[in-house]
Amino acid sequence: MSREKIVNIVAFRDGERTVRDDCIALEEPMEIRLICGPTPKRAMRSLTVTMRTPGDDEDLAFGFLYSERIIADVGDIEGIEFTGVDLQGQSHRNTCRVFLKPDVSVDFAKLRRNFLSNSSCGVCGKSSIESLAQHGCPQVVPELRIDARVICELPDLLRRSQPAFSNTGGIHAAGFMDGTGHVHLVREDIGRHNAVDKLIGAALRDDRLPARSLAMVVSGRASFEIVQKAIVAGIPLMVAIGAPSSLAVEMARRYGMALVGFASSRRFNLYCDPHGVIG
Repeated sequence: MSREKIVNIVAFRDGERTVRDDCIALEEPMEIRLICGPTPKRAMRSLTVTMRTPGDDEDLAFGFLYSERIIADVGDIEGIEFTGVDLQGQSHRNTCRVFLKPDVSVDFAKLRRNFLSNSSCGVCGKSSIESLAQHGCPQVVPELRIDARVICELPDLLRRSQPAFSNTGGIHAAGFMDGTGHVHLVREDIGRHNAVDKLIGAALRDDRLPARSLAMVVSGRASFEIVQKAIVAGIPLMVAIGAPSSLAVEMARRYGMALVGFASSRRFNLYCDPHGVIG
């Protein structure tokens, strides 16, 4: 599936005007609908719509449902299908229907409150930290040790594993890497959160969670939502190329996850490392 689109542009450089083609990242909506409830009284409810780059859509659905604590493992899902048409009536895969097992219960009222609060800056942070505890989210138990010199190598390793970014310059990535810097898995998306959900979903489907022996490297900043997803996945270390927020640091410290920000080939800031993951 193509993740890029060629468009005609006018480029200006050093006062010179050139007409040429440019490669840009695709962005399309994907709606996730849940089919749940006991047989035969099953109901379909729209859960969320996210703007994403097409590709790895099943990973995105699995990762979103897992990181939002809607499913506990892959066994909670009976199946997934993609449907939908565009304005011209052409078939698209922009509606994802997830069939949960009949015994999986979903509190839609609570989900709606969480999604509404998460969309309002300044409201969501404290309640989200507490909600992890209420859902029984365990403290991070690391099985990772990594040298500080390896930390400085991780941003470049992630960059080299981003084919869509190389072509478009406009897409985020999240990757799993071990203590030697070996790249295990990378996912790209125009949305930072979607890239993380795709990564977590791929690991979940491959029975690799909790990822206690791997670091998550993200191409942008470390927001509390992304740190929350990492904690749910059991990740002991997050390395962000950008800055962390205050709530991201607070959440990492609360649940025992090491957090690095402003990572580059020459430097990084260590905001917390309660278990001494970084040597």
